[in-house]
Amino acid sequence: MKITDIELRVYRWERGKPIRNGKHVYTDSGLSLLRIHTDDGVSGVGWAGKPATSGMAKVAQGLLEHFKPLLIGEDPFNYRRIWDALWEPKLVGRRGITTRFISGIDIALWDLMGVATGKPVHKLLGGFHDRVPAYIAGGYYQEGKGLSGLAAEMEENLDLGARAIKMKIGGASIKEDLERVRVVRGTIGEDVKLMVDANCAYSLREAIDIARKMEAYDVFWFEEPVAPDDYRGHGILARSTSIPIATGENEYTRYGFRDLIAHDAAAIYNADAQVLGGITEFMNVASLIAAHDLHIAPHGDQEIHLHLVGAISNGLIVEFYRETVDVNRGKIFEEKMTLDEDGYLTIPDRPGLGVTPNYDFLERHRVS
Repeated sequence: MKITDIELRVYRWERGKPIRNGKHVYTDSGLSLLRIHTDDGVSGVGWAGKPATSGMAKVAQGLLEHFKPLLIGEDPFNYRRIWDALWEPKLVGRRGITTRFISGIDIALWDLMGVATGKPVHKLLGGFHDRVPAYIAGGYYQEGKGLSGLAAEMEENLDLGARAIKMKIGGASIKEDLERVRVVRGTIGEDVKLMVDANCAYSLREAIDIARKMEAYDVFWFEEPVAPDDYRGHGILARSTSIPIATGENEYTRYGFRDLIAHDAAAIYNADAQVLGGITEFMNVASLIAAHDLHIAPHGDQEIHLHLVGAISNGLIVEFYRETVDVNRGKIFEEKMTLDEDGYLTIPDRPGLGVTPNYDFLERHRVS
């Protein structure tokens, strides 16, 4: 089997009502979909990152032209050799959009290998679980939402089977955010896990302040409290609060996670295969983190990460997005995922990633 072509299709649409986290406002969403073809007629799909602007879509097309010659003629099962050829830090791959593009290619390779062998990706990776716990991500700031709207969203999450939820902080004063945390904890009760995510909005002093004040609300983790490259600050904060610190969604490759761990930056690492270099590098990161008896709770799309948490012993929980994050979230793929009564996702036993892009929807939003 040889790779004969790789194609890129970029899609973008409005999210509905804009949402805001601790630092950024999001008006659009989308998908940069990569499809790898082989001479056996087998193909695989992967995706990474969101096409925030038409300019970034052009950058992605340029990256496709750069990487394509390195793929054509290769056996897709030589995924480690392919990854090594793509990741050339002097030119591309050390961090940023180039590594995210490599991630999409690598994810497509794993989907292809699953389709070719008739196996789901989590089985190809070793298979540890058949279902995994999930938390519903949300709790964004939104115009007109207020405390009552935030509570209503959490009640909907409970109705969907959530046994863990995540909310945003960092986009209001510490006093206001503490009230938001108090309302959410009161709404979900004491038996549901509560995570908070600042998206790097705080200075170290502010992060220590709010962390100590949130301890009264039994917070399961405090995510991305300070800038992603402030490894030292993460470590200081971790020693200043009883709340476990989580970080890593904006970290790249095993080398970035090596440095986070060296600073005792967190107890939980939000490694994202769509960012750090794909599934191949995610598994390297997972082994590194396991060697320190720490846990991974991936950031990013559930369609990919439930396979990865399902394949490792130190996988903690999967992030789950619903329409409160993107009004079209349920239209991207033909298959629908729902939480069971325990708040778990069952890993599909279909070949590859087990999902099919909904082209009827996507082609209406294709970026030319």
